[in-house]
Amino acid sequence: MVVTNPLIELRGVTLYYGGNDVVRDIDLVVRAGETKVILGPSGVGKSTILKAILGLLKPKSGEIRVHAKTFSNLSGPELIQVRLRMAMVFQQGALFDSMTVGENVSYRLREHQMLPETGIQTRVTDVLKFVGLEGAFKLRPAQLSGGMKKRVAIARALAPAPDIFLFDEPTVGLDPINYYNIEQLILKLKAQKFTIVIVTHDVESAMRLADSIVMLHEGKFIFEGTPEELKQNTDKRVRGFLDPSTYLTAN
Repeated sequence: MVVTNPLIELRGVTLYYGGNDVVRDIDLVVRAGETKVILGPSGVGKSTILKAILGLLKPKSGEIRVHAKTFSNLSGPELIQVRLRMAMVFQQGALFDSMTVGENVSYRLREHQMLPETGIQTRVTDVLKFVGLEGAFKLRPAQLSGGMKKRVAIARALAPAPDIFLFDEPTVGLDPINYYNIEQLILKLKAQKFTIVIVTHDVESAMRLADSIVMLHEGKFIFEGTPEELKQNTDKRVRGFLDPSTYLTAN
């Protein structure tokens, strides 16, 4: 197995949010082409970690590096350039209601003047085809189902060709068909060797998508390993999350 260089590194990071230390002294390494899942219950700081990776939240202590760039050493324009190589898919899609699907998907391309108009149109068509929504170009978010909004959000994230995808609870609130469709799109990105970080409380989805899983509990990582290693882990905190009914019965 070839070991690739880290694209994302958190070393001794403590994150302060909402008046409290949300995560404390955590280390995280995500290598090029890896799909890393941060697993844990709601409200423990998983999404806060994504904000820190994006450079939207400064750590109280510790160091964050993306593409070998230490965030604390970067000027504003330098930080923007690092962010342009990442794409965030928000839990609710975060589409602009006043824009069409095509305008939403092309937003970052136009904002940063990445392509001429013909190139923008071609790129938007390509990424909408990738997510199976090539016929939705002129629709508005109000005309879309929840699953379609998630797919448009993935297309928008893919449009500027980032190296890193960050997913915040990608399957939450979806019916079984849309749940399956979103998982399949993430697996397509994984097959193309994008670097992916997913935060979720969905154990079954984490097992299917991850190369490596870290589990967050009370502000600390208490497990890191493969899905199979997670299944075999005997830590009571891990077992209590993976199979709460069995854990409660046994205790």
